[in-house]
Amino acid sequence: MPFSVSDVISLSQARATLSELAEQVKAGAEKIVTKNGESYIAIIDAERLDYYHQLEREHIHLLLIDDAGKGLDDVAAARVLDARTSLQAMKRRRAASSGV
Repeated sequence: MPFSVSDVISLSQARATLSELAEQVKAGAEKIVTKNGESYIAIIDAERLDYYHQLEREHIHLLLIDDAGKGLDDVAAARVLDARTSLQAMKRRRAASSGV
């Protein structure tokens, strides 16, 4: 969603017009609040924030599914080590790098 100049406001202006900003946001606008000339916070509708969080969770789930698929591909191609062997190799590498 593109922003217009009217969607970017200073923190002091946001303080002075918070009720009006809230009504605009509830009607669908998103506002960027600046502090010292740089973006500071965004004001968005609570339902839209919930939606963004849901999208983020779904993205994480898709990444996990992709990783699981890659793991299954590794198993099918016999590109695996058992956990005990892997842990022992990690311990040896740590010991060697710490000089123990």
